[in-house]
Formats: sequence, structure tokens, C-alpha cells
Amino acid sequence: MAATTTPSINSILSALKKRLTHVTFVEGADFSWNPHKSEVTYNEHETHAVERLLHESGHALCEHASYSRDITLLEMERDAWEAAKLLSEELGVTISDTIAQDYLDEYRLWMHARSTCPTCSQIGIQDTTNSYACPLCRTTWTVNDARTCQLRRYKK
Repeated sequence: MAATTTPSINSILSALKKRLTHVTFVEGADFSWNPHKSEVTYNEHETHAVERLLHESGHALCEHASYSRDITLLEMERDAWEAAKLLSEELGVTISDTIAQDYLDEYRLWMHARSTCPTCSQIGIQDTTNSYACPLCRTTWTVNDARTCQLRRYKK
């Protein structure tokens, strides 16, 4: 049985630069898509670097720019993983469904934490980008972005 190897991030990066000519790829501390600069930031030393590079490139392919609701962000993340899978097929790379779902689970947990009422622990309804209201106890609260830092909820 032949062993399969994951291509190096440098070979994937080279192929992506040819495929996504409108995107700039910049090495940085973490993985991200900046729609204002049309820039993918990557870190070749991070876990699942190839998959994450393809995922951020998926955001570029989908032309993701902004969101105002948490559920929209989750949809964008899902769509970027789907685009990453299509890119991976073009490039001869396999992205495990488990890896994609693990990263999507992080967003699901983030959404759940943001929407949990700080008073009664029921799930609230998002009013604005960073504001929620509980339909049970009527508590309202705001939250910070917290995708890269600790979540904070503040009762109004």
C-alpha cells in the first residue's frame, strides 16, 4: 500500500498564487482573510496549515466581506470550507471532513456562548451585531467580538 503525503504548504501556496491572482498571500501570526486588502495571512507552522490556507483562500473565492449576524458568519465559514474542498480537489489535496467540522464547531460554540443569557442561561436573540435579548427573562446584553480573545458579556 502506497503512503500518501500532504503536499508542502509552499507548493500549495505557489498553486494558489497562480489560481487566485487577485489575492496577496502574506505570512503572519495566524490565518485570516482580509477582504479590504484582498489578502490571506497564513502561518506555515500552525496545525493544519495546508487546510487552513485553503480555507482562507475559500473566503477569497467566495468574496466574503462582512457580516452583521453570527449565523451569517457561520454560513460564511461553512461556505469557505466548501470552497476549500473544491480547491483541494483541483490541487490534489484531501481535506478531512473532520478537520472542517472541528473548526466549524469552534464557531458554533462561540455563537452559543455569545447568545447564552448571563442571567438565566437561556438562548437569547441577536438584536444587532454585538447585542442580544433574552425572550424568557428580558435581560439584554452586549458582547465583544471574542473570536481571537476571551468572550465577555455585559448586561445593559
